[in-house]
Amino acid sequence: MSKKSPVSRSGRFASGPAADVAQFTESISFDWRLWRHDILGSMAHAEMLRAIGVLTKKECTAIVRGLDAIGKEIKAGKFSWKAELEDVHMNIEAELTKRVPAGAKLHTARSRNDQVALDVRLWLRDEVTALLGEIANLQRALVLLGEKNAEVIIPGYTHMQRAQPVYLAHHLLAYVEMLERDCERLWDCHSRVNVCPLGSGAIAGSTLPLKRELVAKLLNFVNDAGQVQLTQNSMDGVSDRDFMIEFAAAAALLAVHISRLAEDVILWVSTEFNYIKIADAYTTGSSLMPQKKNPDIAELARGKTGRVVGNLMALLTLLKGLPMTYNRDLQEDKERLFDTADTVRATTRLMAAMLNNTTVNKPACATSASDPALLATDLADYLVRKGMAFRAAHHVVGAVVALAEKTGKPLNQLSLAEMQGVDKTFARDALGVFNLKTAMAKRNITGAPGTKEVAKQLARWRKQLS
Repeated sequence: MSKKSPVSRSGRFASGPAADVAQFTESISFDWRLWRHDILGSMAHAEMLRAIGVLTKKECTAIVRGLDAIGKEIKAGKFSWKAELEDVHMNIEAELTKRVPAGAKLHTARSRNDQVALDVRLWLRDEVTALLGEIANLQRALVLLGEKNAEVIIPGYTHMQRAQPVYLAHHLLAYVEMLERDCERLWDCHSRVNVCPLGSGAIAGSTLPLKRELVAKLLNFVNDAGQVQLTQNSMDGVSDRDFMIEFAAAAALLAVHISRLAEDVILWVSTEFNYIKIADAYTTGSSLMPQKKNPDIAELARGKTGRVVGNLMALLTLLKGLPMTYNRDLQEDKERLFDTADTVRATTRLMAAMLNNTTVNKPACATSASDPALLATDLADYLVRKGMAFRAAHHVVGAVVALAEKTGKPLNQLSLAEMQGVDKTFARDALGVFNLKTAMAKRNITGAPGTKEVAKQLARWRKQLS
């Protein structure tokens, strides 16, 4: 015979669940972290119950004070969580009722179904705001690193082959743009997180004259126009987890962007590139090879992307095929949500700190950027300016490159006679194409890595992030 758990259930049951069932179904081991939002929601609910006459003013005051005291104990680490009470809601309510008799009235017109939906929305609303701050700090770190090295030019790559020259700042600003789109997605997600489900009950609302708008106002579920945001269908209100999926999707794409940045960092810090140096405090050593200095933060940032993407897949799979309305399957959503938020916030924060402690090896970058082959396309543009069709110019410059390879000369060391041997269009000013400073100054169109344009973009982002 299974040993029974001491937890008491409703009058429907003669005894509590078996101990192994209680252990299998408990969620307090992870949903305890919703305590602050559970208390805030309960305080607002108590105020609403007072407004409709279910609680007296004295009872409401006692409940709010009791909840505040419990919150202070939890924050101080002095609250004892009880696994047999299953979850954060029952732990707090049971303790409140023990201290404040009127606490037994608090659950009037409320179910754990709409209560947990409320708590998670409140929690995620805070997390989105905090994550946006972390992203802004990472953007600032990228802009600052670009500003400190505004004159540094590096090869840009396609197919991991040297392509054309770009300012290092331009490369870094590409990630700032990516991160800005992440911010826009998160803000868009925030608008759907910021909707109050309390009052939906277990599935069918309540026969009591609840003032849902009052609760929403107390908990700041309002849009930019000051309009109260309420769920409009009680069944959807308790079962909707779309806002979690949206957050997880936005977070997964953010993680992918950080992973791409991490890959660049890993390449740049390698001996083969040697473009940057990361401070000792943000690297690790080898247990065997004393000379090693490993970019572990960047590698872990790249690796953690897998778990964030995995959490998104887990949440999508969790919802697939669930009937209306609340099903216990939904208990599985919180660990995936919590892990995603924790992971992307930590990764974003550490990447920013690492970049703030990164220096650029300017001579190494200059050596790489001095490769004249990077300006082969500029040479084709030179011929276009002379009236040649680009396809023909592309072919001609390809032949010049082949000649340079055949003679073992850098592209800019070919003589005018050798170039004219390929095509008579080349004139004495053709060799001027290989002046890197002049070449970068010519890239003036919006979004290009030109000298003035990059300076303009750095200034724009500095202002926007200030």
